[in-house]
Amino acid sequence: MKKITSYTVRITLCVLLCYSLQSCYHYRIASAHYDPATNYHHKTVHSFFWGAVQKRTNGIDVVATNCDSLTIHSLDEVRVTTSFGYSLITVTSLGIWSPVKIEWKCAKPCPREGDVP
Repeated sequence: MKKITSYTVRITLCVLLCYSLQSCYHYRIASAHYDPATNYHHKTVHSFFWGAVQKRTNGIDVVATNCDSLTIHSLDEVRVTTSFGYSLITVTSLGIWSPVKIEWKCAKPCPREGDVP
């Protein structure tokens, strides 16, 4: 029977601690007068070969079609998130595949002042 050394116990505890403390990264961009008109909509975007290959439409990664369909042509909040799973994919592929989740809320339309002729 093998004897468990203190070194093995320390390494095991360190690995367990690293896995238990993992978390997500969140980056949130919002206007100064935060007052969204919609709930979060989201899309997962993928970057390949360290950002050299990305699926874009007219140079844009994500189009907020829900804001356009409501004739609200502005965003109130944008949130970029990566999880442990996304980070693991990025690290194990050496950056060849890097997914990220993007969420947004549409802004409320500006109220009109005065009469429209």
